[in-house]
Parts: sequence; C-alpha cells; structure tokens
Amino acid sequence: MIVLNIYYTGLAGKAQEFASEMLELNLVERIRQQPGNLRYDYFIPLNQAETILLIDSWENQTALDQHHQSEMMEEIIKLREKYQLTMKVERFVCEPEDIPEFDATYIQE
Repeated sequence: MIVLNIYYTGLAGKAQEFASEMLELNLVERIRQQPGNLRYDYFIPLNQAETILLIDSWENQTALDQHHQSEMMEEIIKLREKYQLTMKVERFVCEPEDIPEFDATYIQE
C-alpha cells in the first residue's frame, strides 16, 4: 500500500476553498471510485490554519500511476493553480501486517 500525505497551503482560506471545490465538483468521489484507491480524505491540521491535509492511499504503484495519468489530474492541477497553493508531500509504503507485535499492543481497535 502507498500512502501519500499531501499538505496544500495557501493564503486567506484558499486551501479550504480548494478542498470544498474538489468536493462540489465530485472530483473526490470520482477519485475514490478509481481502481486501487483505498482512501482520499481531507483534514484540517489544528496548528496550521492555512493548510489542508489530504491522505491519499493506493493499493500499489500501478494504481497510483493510472490515477496520475487520468483526466482528473488535469482538473486537480487547474484547481491547485486557481487557488495558488503550494504542496508538501510525504510518501509511505506500508502494509497493515507490517505493524510490529510490540507496537500493536498500543492500538485499540
């Protein structure tokens, strides 16, 4: 599984406007329907008012590559430019079974 944490930052509430428009245009739901998408959710960091965090998860690199080649990426890029956002990206490759047994003792399900 590939997990991307994408931090979109703008000025004067532009990052939140971007996320709202992504939802209004149904882009978020369309992305969630793409083969291999596991998660596509926006969050607001409590200590960064001008930032929106997108947690974006994919089954594998092939699914992520197909998403990047989709027409939806052009729509996302145009919106990102419209709202003049910058991005910081963190990428993780992990599997749920990769959690060490010791760490699992701290997880409440």
